[in-house]
Order: sequence, then structure tokens, then C-alpha cells
Amino acid sequence: MATTSPPADQEVAPPGGGRHEGDGPGRPPAVSMRELGRWAWRQLTSMRTALLLLLALALAAVPGSLVPQQGVDSLRVAQYRLENPTLSQWFDRLGLFSVYSSPWFAAIYLLLMISLIGCVVPRAVVYARALRARPPRTPSRLERLPAYVSYETDRAPTDVLADAENLLRRQRYRVDRDLPAGPEIGSETGSGAGSGAGAVPTLGAGSVRAEKGYLRETGNLVFHVSLLIVLVGVAVGALWGYRGSVIVVEGQGFSNTLTQYDEFTSGALAGADSLPPFSLSLDQMTAEFQTEGDQAGQPKLFEASGTVTRAPGEDADGFDIRVNHPLTVDGTSVFLLGSGYAPVVTVRDGEGEVAFSGPVAFLPTDSSYVSEGVVKVPDAQPEQLGFEGLFLPWAVQGSDGVSRSLFPEPANPELDLFVYTGDLGLDDGEPQSVFALDKDDLDLLEGADGETLRLALTPGEQVRLPDGLGSVSFDGVREFARFQVASTPLSWLPLAGLVLAVAGMTGSLYIRPRRTWVRARAAGDRTVVEVAGLDRVSGGDLATDLDDVVARLRDEEEGATP
Repeated sequence: MATTSPPADQEVAPPGGGRHEGDGPGRPPAVSMRELGRWAWRQLTSMRTALLLLLALALAAVPGSLVPQQGVDSLRVAQYRLENPTLSQWFDRLGLFSVYSSPWFAAIYLLLMISLIGCVVPRAVVYARALRARPPRTPSRLERLPAYVSYETDRAPTDVLADAENLLRRQRYRVDRDLPAGPEIGSETGSGAGSGAGAVPTLGAGSVRAEKGYLRETGNLVFHVSLLIVLVGVAVGALWGYRGSVIVVEGQGFSNTLTQYDEFTSGALAGADSLPPFSLSLDQMTAEFQTEGDQAGQPKLFEASGTVTRAPGEDADGFDIRVNHPLTVDGTSVFLLGSGYAPVVTVRDGEGEVAFSGPVAFLPTDSSYVSEGVVKVPDAQPEQLGFEGLFLPWAVQGSDGVSRSLFPEPANPELDLFVYTGDLGLDDGEPQSVFALDKDDLDLLEGADGETLRLALTPGEQVRLPDGLGSVSFDGVREFARFQVASTPLSWLPLAGLVLAVAGMTGSLYIRPRRTWVRARAAGDRTVVEVAGLDRVSGGDLATDLDDVVARLRDEEEGATP
């Protein structure tokens, strides 16, 4: 039995019925690493990406305004940790106590700088070309432009064009003049001779093309470049700058070395050799408070006075530091952030020896300057002693027997202390805060009645501790100043960038780019003058300005007519 094959154009059904499905569309060609890099670079350097990164940077800076920052106010950070221990752990993990030095903030900042560089540099090249460009050619159909005026005159075309050129230059246009394609027989300019015998060939139809407002592009360029200047200035200050905080008690001093700081942060490129070798001594800290009205108890004056030695071997100079009026030494500024009280405490151990004596800074916790602090006495015998408590500047006892402070000034100071014995943990080699006790190996001391021992001391009062542990006395009160020492190289550069940004933005908003054309051509014994204008941005009164140009040209014509 003979078999025949189906025609070539006839589809053969597969075994079991059905039909063959054609091949689907092929896969897109693989993207090379170079092409992928180009695509990523175009996305990163687009203006849309730059704006999104700028918005992201602004949002990322919000926690820095809401959460106390370690490099700005370490005391508030310490207080926040005490009041919110659980939340503080999450803030530490997210870097919210040091937002501006966190890796995620630095990543946004670096991407924004790269994006702006990739965006601004090409645009700067385009702007530079636009600044050198001449006014565009005169359109062949001027009447199609938004503003158009035409009139006739007896003056020669060359005279009209010369007047138009001078007029537009006086109005600060950038002007080019196009000569006609060829000579045209007409009257000789300025000779008064008519056409016919003796006539000489003169230039006939031509045009003047003018443009102003091209500096608007310069304003755009200045604005974008100023953003880079701000970012560079901030980056330089962050990399080479440093900032530290220190508490100095009246009668004590401070040397600008790393070991003297309570808190210190520095840029990646700043080292110990960046610190100028000055020292200061605090003679008096003055804090005055409002005594009347709704603002009673609010500070009205902070002033620290003393002496500063700008370099070893130099004579000491006096200084007065107030809020927003820092002391400047070799490019480093010493700011006064606030004040507080340092009770003078003397602790004698069980053997009668003085184990500790001196002022101890207590940190204010509220507007009435109720302050918290600790006293650590590791050299006490037979056991180490630790004290934790409150300092009340103006203490009064309430009906419940609990003392409160009425006012920030130390008119009736009281020092309330709890006593701990045991191991302070200072011998473990691990750093500790001077404002907190490590209570893991400490026992809270109890009184003879079995209740927790609480000492309430007034100035000059001494109390003996139970179990032969010694005594503690409250000798007086000194004030302390809280200083911030900061150096920010090129700190003027971001300000200059902001000023340039405002100037560039103002120019880009108020400078109106405009083009004007004047064409003059001979029509018999008359000259037809066409004037047209074009605004490159909307909102201008183009027609009125064009009428003004025409009126001035007619005035020039009347002035030239004898």
C-alpha cells in the first residue's frame, strides 16, 4: 500500500490529536555588565533620583532632631537611656543616637553627592554652550510668532536695522545683525540721493536678531553647583572635624586632650594631633533665672568666666562665654551649653581616713534643677562605698514627707543619698559612666529599723554610716559649666553655598529669557519693518514690551527725520 506525505504547507497533527504550538517569542538578549552599569549610572544621575535622594536625606535627618544626639548633648542621651532602657537598645541598633554618623545616613549622603555630580556636570557643559551661543536665526514667517507688529517707513532698511541694533543693545539684549543676501538699488544712506541716475547699490533687506535673559540658565547652574558646595562643605566638616563635651566645675580646669573629655566624636580623618593644645580654667559660672511671671524658673542668663592659655608657655587671657557667644581658639570653638550643681562631698571610711573629697557633678533632670548623680568611693575600707541620690537646689518638705525643689537657685540645698556597699566593678577594666552605678555586686544599705537607709544632708552636715562603714558630709555647693568643644573646617562653605543657591534660584525665577527679531525689507520706495518676539517662559507681557520696542523705533525715525 503506497503512502503519501502531506504537502509542505499542511500542518501535521501530533500523535494523540491536537496541534503543534509555534515557538514563543525569543528571550531578550542578555545584558552585559557594561550595559547594566550604564543603565544604573543613568538612573542614579537623573534629576528625579537626585530629588528623591534629597527628600530621603531630609527624612533621615528628622530623627536627629527628635532624638538626643551623642555628639551634641551626651547628658541628655544618658538621661534618655536611664528613662527608656528598652527603647534605647533599639535606638542603639538603628544608630538613632548618632544619626549623622550612622552608615545608612552616610550612604544616602554619598549617593546624593554622586547623583548631583553626575547630574550637574553634564548640565554645566550644556549651560556653557548656551552662554556662548548666539541668538537663533530669524524665522521666515515672523507673523506666526505670539507677538508681531508690522509697519512701513520711508527710511532705508539699513538705517532701520542700525537703529534696532542700537536700541536692543541698550536694553541689554545680545544682538546679531544679518546682512541681506545681495545688494539692492536704493538711496544712499545719509546722502539724500534718490533712485535712478547716480544711484549706488546699498544693502537692502536684512534682520536683527536679539536675545536676553540667557543668564537664567546661569541661575540654574549656580543653584545646582551650590548644592554640591553645601554637600562638600558638610562632608569636609564631618571628615576633618571633631566635637566633644566636658563638665568643668568652678575652680577646676580643662586641657584640650582626649582623656579630658566626657564624650568625644571625630571625623574619620581627624586625629589627636588635630586638637589645638589650649587649656582653660573656670573661675565662675553664673546662672540667673526668671523670678516672676509665667516664665518663672526659666533661665535668663548663662555666663562662664575664667582664663584660657592658648598654647603651652603663653600667658593666660581672660574669657567670658555666653550662650551663642563662644570662645574661639585656633579654629576651635568652645560653646556654653548649660550649667548645673556639684555638691562638695567628703567621705571617711571605717578607719577614719578621708577616702573621697571634692565636688561631684549632678545632672539636672527638670526645669527646677532637681539633679541626679552618684559618688563612687573605691578606696574606702573595709568595703567600697557607692552613693546614689538627688540634689535639690531649693528644698521644701511636702505633706507626704518627700522633699521637693521649688526653684533652680540653690537657696536651700539638700542632698538625698542612698548608700551601697560591695564591689563597684571599677577593677574589671570595663569603662563605666561617671553618672551611674554598676549595682550587680552592690548591696543597698539598710538602717537600724530595717528600712532602706536614706540620707538627707544640708550644707555643713555630717552623718555617720551604720556598721562602722564611716561617715559622709555635705560641705557645700559649686556650680559647673557644660562646654562643647567643636571644630568644623570650612564651616563658612555651606553658608556660602546656601547664599549662592538663593541667588541662583532668584535668577532662575525672575530672569525672563526673551527673543526679539526685527526685519526690514524694501518694498518699492518704502521699507516694510517687521518686529516679532517670543517668550521662552509663560507669564510675561510680551505684546506690551514689543509695542514699546516699535514705539522707540518710530521715535528714532522721527528724530532722524530733518
